[in-house]
Amino acid sequence: MQNLKQLTDEQLVAAYANGSNEAFDTLLNRHSSRVYSYIQRIVKDSALADDIFQETFVKAITTIKQGRYQESGKFSAWITRIAHNLIIDTFRQEKSENTFSADNDEADIFNRRDLSDGNIEDSLVQDQIHTDVRRIMDSLPESQREVLDMRFFRDMSFKEIAEATGVSINTALGRMRYAVLNMRRIAEKNNIVLTV
Repeated sequence: MQNLKQLTDEQLVAAYANGSNEAFDTLLNRHSSRVYSYIQRIVKDSALADDIFQETFVKAITTIKQGRYQESGKFSAWITRIAHNLIIDTFRQEKSENTFSADNDEADIFNRRDLSDGNIEDSLVQDQIHTDVRRIMDSLPESQREVLDMRFFRDMSFKEIAEATGVSINTALGRMRYAVLNMRRIAEKNNIVLTV
């Protein structure tokens, strides 16, 4: 196959849809700086920008793998639109979580599951999910397991993970992407449900 860097974005998308992970890595390297800068410029928070950046490319991966990517324009505009929509969703979610109207008789702000102590069933389900996640993580390659642990259990940003592991942010993101894909595959194969 010709050098991936010489391919157009659309050719790389097609190659990735046909199973070439290296094609997506090329797309990621080609667009990551611009997309991250766009997100950072709007949200003005590095940790939040890291989260949205990762979610942007995970959503792109999912869309392409499901065959839902439409060549309706440039890949760069498409990926930026995904980032933009995720930024809007994030701000909407923050607004809805922080805003309650005492005038709304239908909303009982004290009858919220996240404010309750929970029950034994919830606790058992959460314990089982944590056990399943740990078991699946243990079957991943060390580099993927390390990034997952740092991101979700130590709450480190991708910049911090990259510095701690001595790799680029793109490599850390790539390892996270492969870890998530592998975890989903293992969970599906073993009929494990990782949500409440």
